[in-house]
Amino acid sequence: MKWIKTLVFSGFWLLLALCAAALLSVAGAALYFAPGLPDVRQLQDFELHTPLRIYTRDGKLIGEYGEERRMAISYDEIPEDFIQALLAAEDASYFEHRGVDPRGLARAAVELISSGGDIQSGGSTITMQVARNYLLTLDRTFTRKIREILLALQMERILTKEEIFELYVNKIFLGHRAYGIAAASEVYYNKPLSELTLAEKAMIAGLPKAPSLFNPLANPERSLIRRNWILYRMRHLDNIDQATYEAAVQEPITARRYVAQVEVEADYMAEMARQYAIERFGDEAYTGGYRIYTTLDS
Repeated sequence: MKWIKTLVFSGFWLLLALCAAALLSVAGAALYFAPGLPDVRQLQDFELHTPLRIYTRDGKLIGEYGEERRMAISYDEIPEDFIQALLAAEDASYFEHRGVDPRGLARAAVELISSGGDIQSGGSTITMQVARNYLLTLDRTFTRKIREILLALQMERILTKEEIFELYVNKIFLGHRAYGIAAASEVYYNKPLSELTLAEKAMIAGLPKAPSLFNPLANPERSLIRRNWILYRMRHLDNIDQATYEAAVQEPITARRYVAQVEVEADYMAEMARQYAIERFGDEAYTGGYRIYTTLDS
């Protein structure tokens, strides 16, 4: 079948030509966009917005002020099954790729063409999301996507996977003023990450994609579907066994909204300390992570 051989031969050269064109396109994009990219090295010492907290002399909380509720944590403080839940939800091949997932980008390219230039899902890896959340705007354009890819590739050369993941979990918005997974654990369950059940971890892991759409307070049914899909993914990836999966999907959604719990009621002292912080630091007092210890004993 000479014609079959000819067809296969032609197909091989067509594929080779397409790959070469893709490589040239990437190289051209890198040369065009690289000069205007932010410096990735700033992420090594990046300071996140953290609320002002006021304590008694012996360390009991009497007040918290700020738009963003955040408690930064290190990679080592994140439970292993929480890491697995986030990866199952957002980027299962995170520890294998070098910042970019070709399959995800292929899906984004198809969407880009079909939508006439508007990117919705994006095919972003966790590394690309960190690049977007820390260094870029949130507009959904082809230009931003290229910049996102280039920054992700740079980031993977400078930072470890653990450092990038730590940046990710401390920055993401998860609804109701909660920024980062540690804050979300307190906002929705009033307990630290280490005390969450697997189902509760999966619920929080489902929020980065759409904090409003999958919010357990505003949309409990959608939140349940999303949570159970993540648990299914964890089972499919062999992160958990069948018995653990079946037990977790049976757990009801128990999330509520919890505000920061003061340990000692001392509104007057807390307000005096807040005013002092504003006079000294200005608006930065609400975002700079300042801790003020008063002379009050609990």
